[in-house]
Formats: sequence, C-alpha cells, structure tokens
Amino acid sequence: MLRINMFSSADKVKGQGVGSAYIELINMLNKHFSTEFDISINKFKQSDISHYHTVDPQFFISTFFKKKRGTTIGYVHFLPETLEGSLTLFSPFKKIFDWYLIRFYGRMDQLVVVNPTFIPKLVEAGLKEERITYIPNFVSNKTFYEATIEEKKDWRKKYQIPEEKLVILGTGQIQQRKGIDDFVQLAIDNPDSQFIWAGGFSFGKITDGYDRYKKIYDNPPKNLLFTGIVDREEIMRLYNLADVFLLPSYNELFPMSILEAFNCGTPVMLRDLELYHAIIDEQYISTKDINDMNKEIDKIKKNPQILKEYQQKSKNSALYYSEENVAKIWYDYYKESAKEEN
Repeated sequence: MLRINMFSSADKVKGQGVGSAYIELINMLNKHFSTEFDISINKFKQSDISHYHTVDPQFFISTFFKKKRGTTIGYVHFLPETLEGSLTLFSPFKKIFDWYLIRFYGRMDQLVVVNPTFIPKLVEAGLKEERITYIPNFVSNKTFYEATIEEKKDWRKKYQIPEEKLVILGTGQIQQRKGIDDFVQLAIDNPDSQFIWAGGFSFGKITDGYDRYKKIYDNPPKNLLFTGIVDREEIMRLYNLADVFLLPSYNELFPMSILEAFNCGTPVMLRDLELYHAIIDEQYISTKDINDMNKEIDKIKKNPQILKEYQQKSKNSALYYSEENVAKIWYDYYKESAKEEN
C-alpha cells in the first residue's frame, strides 16, 4: 500500500478555491483507492509521497527531512502574480513572500499545476520543466449536480426570486481580483435582473480594498444579494437557481467555481482570459470587459433560448472533467512518482 501524506491548511479558511480542490482530492482518493493508498494528513511520519497543498513555514521545514518525506509533490494553486488584487501586503513583506513561494516550489521533487499555461512561468522562475505536470481540477457530481425543475423553483422561492426573473450568480472571495467592481456595476446597469454574489472576506481586513468593499457589502444595490460565505450544499443550490454563472475575474488558475457551475448545467460567462483557452476554450460566453458583459446580458434578456447552447456546453465540460477521468490520472501519477523515488 502506497503511503501518501498530505500537508495542508487549505480547509482552515472558508470560501476559497484551494480548500475546495483539496477536499475534492481527498474525498476522491478515499473513495476510489482506499485499499491502494494509505492517506494521512499533516503527520510528520515516514511516507512514500508527501503532497504539499499549501506553503506553510512548518511544511517548508519538513522538506529538509528527505528520508522521511519520500517523493515531495507541490500543488501549484497560485504564483506571485495571481495574488495581485487579493491581499494587501506591505511591499517588503510581499517581496519576501514572493521569494519564499518560489523557494518552496523549488524544494519539491515534482510540481503539479492546475493549468498548463503556468508551466512556462514556473520555468521562467528557474524551475525545471521536466518536473512539472498538469493535472486538471475536478468536482464531484455527487456534491454538484443539476437539480430537478421543481427543486430549482423551490430554491428560488426561498430567496423570494420570481421564476421569470433573470438571475446572475457570482461566487468567490470579495476582492478586486475577482472583478467584484464590475459585478456591482452590472447590477446597477440591470435593475430588472437579480444578481447574487456568494462569498465573503475569507482573509478579513487584509483583503485588498477591504474598507471599500465592506461598505458595498453592507449597502448593496437593491437587486444585488451578498450571501456571505455559505456551505457547499448551498452553493450548489445557488448554481441551480441561477440562469447564468458570471465570473468577471482578472486573474485565475483553474477556478473550482467554473467546474461547479458546469456540473450543475449552468451556463457560464467569463472575462476572456488567455489561460481559459488551454482548458475550456469555447465552452463559455466570452466577454472582454463590462461593456461586453452588459451586451451579452441584454441579448439573453431578449432571447433566453441563447442559454440552451451553453447549458449543453456546461454538461459536456462536466463529463470531460469528471471525477472518474481525473482519478485515473492521479492514480498513475502517484504510482509513477513513488517508483521514481525507489
């Protein structure tokens, strides 16, 4: 039995994608490979593979005990540039953290990225390409799934939303990088539609622009509901009651929220980032800026049938990034990584 030790604090901060990806992976491994893999979490004991999901200092120190750690694998959920617009850090501290992050990745025998476009950026930072592997994110179709028409109607009633009203959902931490300013403005520009943002301030007052966003959060436009941080079951319901999932982010890796929306059969609208082309090209409503978003929303209001095509695209994408497909990739990867160490 392969001994795999997971090092992570991702589940300590609610409402962030890294935590969702970590939970999905642990659940998948325990479900499919309980007799093949012995999974432990944050145990500083002998293992064949040590998989690092977060970059905590104590985890960094543990990498110097090579004989106990086995093959070390680092999960690259972010790079220094992807933190821009997320957290407010005093400049000298940010420089130190950026240096530390790359140093942490450099301590790994292998790295896994959730988007192939980040491989050249890691190479540019001095890391060896042959040690980097792309494995996509996934979500469980037991947790995120398309509900029945009756369930969707019931969930709309809970939020007091008329059946005929266009509902546009956004999710994630409330921060500049997520494009929250555009989301708020879209609500102002479309008073006849219902906008919902599920998420909050996972990192409290060090969130970039916290004071300004807290004022908006406390006094939103009448047709914009901030739910705060909600559990995964409630997020699933929100995807299902929504007509469109809109993620106006300026910078992402491979958002779990997109996969969650796909699994629920919800049409997806995105700010068109280059990194999406490598993973979900042509599977979403593409927009360049807020003007495009407004135009697409207006088209949908005039002709809701437009969404049928993107509902199907979401369902097709959900099959491609299914738990079963990705489980086999992880199985082969862990087995090969352990073999290389021996």
